[in-house]
Amino acid sequence: MPPLDERYPLWLAGEARFKSDQLPVVDKYRRSVACTVSRAGPEILAEAIDRAVDARRACADLEAWQRRSILDHCVRRFEERREELARILCIEAGKPIRDSRGEVSRLIDTFRVAAHDCLRLGSGEVLPLAISERASGYRGMWKRVPIGPCSLIAPFNFPLNLAAHKVAPAIAAGCPFVLKPASATPVSALVMGQVLAETDWPAGGMSILPMRRDAASQLTTDERIKLLSFTGSPDVGWELKRTAGKKKVILELGGNAACILDAGTDVAHAVERVVVGAFYQSGQSCISVQRVLVHESIAEDFERRLVAAAKALVLGDPHDEATFLGPMIDEGEAARLEAQVEAGIAAGGRLLCGGRRDGLMFEATVLADVPTGSAIVDEEAFGPVCVLQRFAHIDEAFAEVERSRFGLQVGIFTKDLDTAMRAWDELEVGAVIVGDVPSWRVDHMPYGGVKDSGFGREGPRFAIEDMTEVRLLAIRGA
Repeated sequence: MPPLDERYPLWLAGEARFKSDQLPVVDKYRRSVACTVSRAGPEILAEAIDRAVDARRACADLEAWQRRSILDHCVRRFEERREELARILCIEAGKPIRDSRGEVSRLIDTFRVAAHDCLRLGSGEVLPLAISERASGYRGMWKRVPIGPCSLIAPFNFPLNLAAHKVAPAIAAGCPFVLKPASATPVSALVMGQVLAETDWPAGGMSILPMRRDAASQLTTDERIKLLSFTGSPDVGWELKRTAGKKKVILELGGNAACILDAGTDVAHAVERVVVGAFYQSGQSCISVQRVLVHESIAEDFERRLVAAAKALVLGDPHDEATFLGPMIDEGEAARLEAQVEAGIAAGGRLLCGGRRDGLMFEATVLADVPTGSAIVDEEAFGPVCVLQRFAHIDEAFAEVERSRFGLQVGIFTKDLDTAMRAWDELEVGAVIVGDVPSWRVDHMPYGGVKDSGFGREGPRFAIEDMTEVRLLAIRGA
């Protein structure tokens, strides 16, 4: 039985609505239309925002146990629909089935963590105010309160879990929301809407609207929206910030993550992790390993082993359990990556393996000696390509990391504690991962970047903090 329905409704204020404007969803491997989803226009978005504003009080008034009950229900239902959700990801995102199951597990983790963290919302502090004579007799306390309606814009590469990193904290915080899923991968978010519609979350507090980007401007410009959370490309993200007005903006943007292999690194282990970090889900992750900075003492051994491992990866049908590399999201992205690889080779880089494209399918590709300034080194590849660079001293590797305009995460394999601590102290990134690749993430950790990689942090606890405000009570005694 196929995991997709023929048609899916959008969710407007908690109600399923079928619309005549239908967005075709393409099976990324078979290149055929798998289903259609109802697409919203500006008038539907305006209604969704009106209803979210009207639902502000009802969402905020839910007690912590009620919000936790809603999130716990989602966890149970996602567990029950685990394989269905994985198959949906396989079709609409072209994600290999093993990676798809992994994303569903992370979806469940994210909602589970949010269910736990929502109980912290009511916590605050008693704040002694009598720090000088003029404040004698005053007492204070503060708490966190929901910020209000939120706009949430999710990307295509993790259409379930990155939407969950916005939706689950909004529920935990008591904030109504309007979610725009990526047009290439809307089905998984709409299934999330099905599950939320089974709960006691106020109807006006949930809208999930597939729509064209040019029809979604009110998500950014409407001043009644108090927070915009966007995950996607830097060009789009910074433009949204420019037009967002007074609202709080959280941006999780791109990267070109580096992984440092210091002298003395266990080469076999590093190869095993770099292969996963560079090529899982066809490299379509903002923390995919793109630049591998290798100490010259281990460079030849690492290069030889990495190339052999990359050549052994299975490229093919994402439904096949043996497949490691599935299709990229669309032909335009695959062609862009192909052009970057060819330009890197023309600039003097060596192609060690891969480099060939067939439609959306792109081989695991390893390059070396590509000069800095090339797009495949300096910009975000967002595909199954990594570039090897050698260094003689760790300061050279640190300087190469810092040269990037991006600053999301960096991985470093080193046996020297001082080097690890220096990386944490000195590198301008959102996170330093020691002993593993920058692609490593656990869903309750603070996740986000600096420089052109954005600002703000995801992870339920940290998103809840952004979706709430501190409110103080000061009492003058008799």
